[in-house]
Amino acid sequence: MTSDSSLAKQKNMIEASRRNGRDRLSNRDLLDPADQFVKRHIGPRSRDVTHMLHSLGLDSLEELVEQAIPKSIRMDGALDLDPPQSESAVLASLRELAGWNKVFRSYIGMGYYGTITPPVIQRNVLENPGWYTAYTPYQPEISQGRLEALINFQTMVCDLTGLEIANASLLDEATAAAEAMTLCHRALPRNSEANVFFVSDQVHPQTIAVVRTRAEPFGFKVIVGDHAAYDFAEPTFGVLVQYPATGGDIHDYKDFAEKAHNAGALVVAATDLLALVLLTPPGEWGADVALGNSQRFGVPMGYGGPHAAFFATKDEYKRMMPGRLAGVSVDATGKHGYRLTLTTREQHIRREKATSNICTAQVLLAVIASMYAVYHGPVGLRRIAARVRLLTGVMARGLLDLGYTLENSHPVFDTLRVSGGRRQDIELRGAALARGINLRYYPDGSAGISLDESTTVEDLEALFEVFGAKDGELEIGTLADGVALDYPDPIGRRSEFLTHPVFNSYLTETEMMRYLKRLENRDISLVHSMIPLGSCTMKLNAAAEMLSITLPGFAALHPFVPLDQAQGYQQLLRSLESWLSEITGFAGCSLQPNSGAQGEYTGMLVIRAYQIAGGQAGRNVCLIPASAHGTNPASAVMAGMEVVVVATDDNGNVNVDDLRAKAEQHRERLAALMITYPSTHGVYEEAIGQICKIIHDNGGQVYMDGANMNALVAICRPGEFGPDVIHLNLHKTFCIPHGGGGPGMGPICVAEHLVKHLPGHPVVPGVGGEESLGTVSAAPWGSAMILPIPYAYIAMMGKWGLRVAAEIAILNANYIAEKLEPHYPVLYRGQNGRVAHECIVDPRHLKDTAGVTAEDITKRLMDFGFHAPTLSFPVPGTLMIEPTESESLAELDRFIDAMIAIRDEIREIEEGRMDRENNPLKHAPHTAEVVLAENWDRPYSREQAAYPADWMRGRKVWPHVSRIDNVYGDRNLFCVCIPIEEYA
Repeated sequence: MTSDSSLAKQKNMIEASRRNGRDRLSNRDLLDPADQFVKRHIGPRSRDVTHMLHSLGLDSLEELVEQAIPKSIRMDGALDLDPPQSESAVLASLRELAGWNKVFRSYIGMGYYGTITPPVIQRNVLENPGWYTAYTPYQPEISQGRLEALINFQTMVCDLTGLEIANASLLDEATAAAEAMTLCHRALPRNSEANVFFVSDQVHPQTIAVVRTRAEPFGFKVIVGDHAAYDFAEPTFGVLVQYPATGGDIHDYKDFAEKAHNAGALVVAATDLLALVLLTPPGEWGADVALGNSQRFGVPMGYGGPHAAFFATKDEYKRMMPGRLAGVSVDATGKHGYRLTLTTREQHIRREKATSNICTAQVLLAVIASMYAVYHGPVGLRRIAARVRLLTGVMARGLLDLGYTLENSHPVFDTLRVSGGRRQDIELRGAALARGINLRYYPDGSAGISLDESTTVEDLEALFEVFGAKDGELEIGTLADGVALDYPDPIGRRSEFLTHPVFNSYLTETEMMRYLKRLENRDISLVHSMIPLGSCTMKLNAAAEMLSITLPGFAALHPFVPLDQAQGYQQLLRSLESWLSEITGFAGCSLQPNSGAQGEYTGMLVIRAYQIAGGQAGRNVCLIPASAHGTNPASAVMAGMEVVVVATDDNGNVNVDDLRAKAEQHRERLAALMITYPSTHGVYEEAIGQICKIIHDNGGQVYMDGANMNALVAICRPGEFGPDVIHLNLHKTFCIPHGGGGPGMGPICVAEHLVKHLPGHPVVPGVGGEESLGTVSAAPWGSAMILPIPYAYIAMMGKWGLRVAAEIAILNANYIAEKLEPHYPVLYRGQNGRVAHECIVDPRHLKDTAGVTAEDITKRLMDFGFHAPTLSFPVPGTLMIEPTESESLAELDRFIDAMIAIRDEIREIEEGRMDRENNPLKHAPHTAEVVLAENWDRPYSREQAAYPADWMRGRKVWPHVSRIDNVYGDRNLFCVCIPIEEYA
């Protein structure tokens, strides 16, 4: 590892090269590895940095930092982290950590199963930057590939669950169940006083824990018990059952569902997609909502995730459904096109009226699950499911022959619960461990066995040996001959599924590979150009960061294995928690929240738990600036708080006088302030220290939304200037891929007095604080499989590389702001005229002068091969631009030139040289189909439409559809694959 003295020398050398425009290396410098990551991650070269600084009238990055960031919050000295490591060194370290994990054969079940990821999907989706670096499909014309994949996912879920509408995925099964609970309550008649949510005691324990945590701030009463004995004596608004149950039994819930409906309650089924290939769909026996985890459709267990949850419901509840929904609409030419639809269901838009804060999904994983179904088709899925059913039947017959008792009193699919027999308790555990096998162990001494598609005949033989079978005592083939595969009525599935051609056309690798490539080519991702979105930054997801996640030691672990089998993960988690605490300046960290919105919610729950523990349960008022992310008020409400909005001033900063007045007004009930820093408007507020003091003086806590932490890393530590808790978007600041809308991670870091309230887990001991707030995600460490990515990023950037990244991010944003200011006014600047890591440009006046809106600009940018900046957030009608530190000067200039060229086209409209309605902006984006059409009646050339800049000729990206009609899509809601007759 490079020494600190050598590190200082390297930094000085880099600074010198920036000044001189060339590198000068000594022989000793050349002894260091050549694959240093920092210079590969940072876009601008040394001479570019000098050029950009001079364009801003500056001589150094330090001068820029001094002008942009208040001195009062800047940290002294450097982070207590190691120097940067080379790519090869970090990859070797991660391989070593993966090797510390013991990859046993896990038959634990509980919603997590072995699966076989088809290599054609692993290589062409999971490991393909064309899929994992794309952004959420808010600009549908350049997102048609992943939108089609999500439509496939929704169709798959609807078909298998027997319900009418499904969303494009949620975070995990447990949080999806919690979302279903709030849907059930929201669906109540206005005059209803029902306050009970019943949960079957045969639901997975982690799901029960998350439901309890979510229910408490809402004031819901959760009753857990035997569904067959529940009498609805208390007014009940919803019930949750597991199908098949956590112990394996497949219950016929039809009578129970009817009983629940008669009592005015909705029925929620947590279920298993593979089991539903053979079982009666929940929608056919009375469920109003079906949800679960699509993990076993080709997504590795990954020590807990990320896994795409699915969520389906009846059409009448579509506007209450949480998460995103992909739908079918038409474009300007009448061609079918996909888009996100019914945006009112993204409940964070409802702010303090929300019952959910979900603003993301697990898109990359939903794509994998949907493609698993596309690749296997209904015939292949039936074979996989029938084989799992057969193996389970073989296991059951063999265990009975060995003298064991099956505790299952109903038919089963993949899971058995056994007791008695030749080996019990400690002897059984010892035999299993000796063979590298994990079973599920119940408190009463019984054992659970869950089989899956990766189970082999050899695995069965090993399991029988664990249970005491002697060599040759059982013959697998003979046992298999006696297994009946068909389920009787009413359990067995009789309805068809996945009949659409998309699930029956790509069953060979050649066809599948081509289908995936066709869809990939319909999206703009980082493989094409920068994605300059503010707020949800699209940082580089470097190959060296991504490589390790599919190592078996990381990918193949069940989340509930004994901790001594996960020592590599545990070391990685400890390191990451320590590094994030050091970077933020806080005392403790939880990696459990598996999205940014989950992090917000968890942070507020920690504050709530702290105040309740201190006898201040009455503190329930949360102050939130008007400019805050919509998830902030939604998260506060979910944590049981009343939102009071604080005004912002003309410069976009928190109005300190209004804040002080409202803090004092609510002094006795003040719980917290939620504030984003740097602000949502892209500036560093000078008064942040004063703001925090006002809240603390009035008895509240300060939650900092860390969405913009990438503008602070190694320059400022929030724990030192006032906040008590922060959440971090690891998909943003620390390089986890956005994946087209997920995965994400939203860990929180907290001050010392809050550490004991960090979230725990009901299955894995030792997680969280001794006075834990509860459980917020299904797995103890959230989406652990993607944590090697931020681990690699931090290790390779090191103590000064992280600072350089923040400095260059600020430089790139200020450079763009400076170059665009003459053409598009920059809406907000800091005290010294600088922006932070992003800037808001204001084209609203162009609607009056030329009839052009910000949306028109975003669509025209597609013709230049760019994804648009953030549209109409946080200020309606504006564009928020964030370039990140990884974009080169050439790419920044290309984007700037595109924006200026578009402004010139607008000027032609203003000057009457171009029609206000019939112009390149109003018709954008231009597809190849449109440009090559026989008839061209527009007052601008085909060349201007398709190649508005010379540099595009060698790098043209054609939008797949013309501008999508949003209104048509909402008025004609259609959210599954387009009809068969139109599919061609």
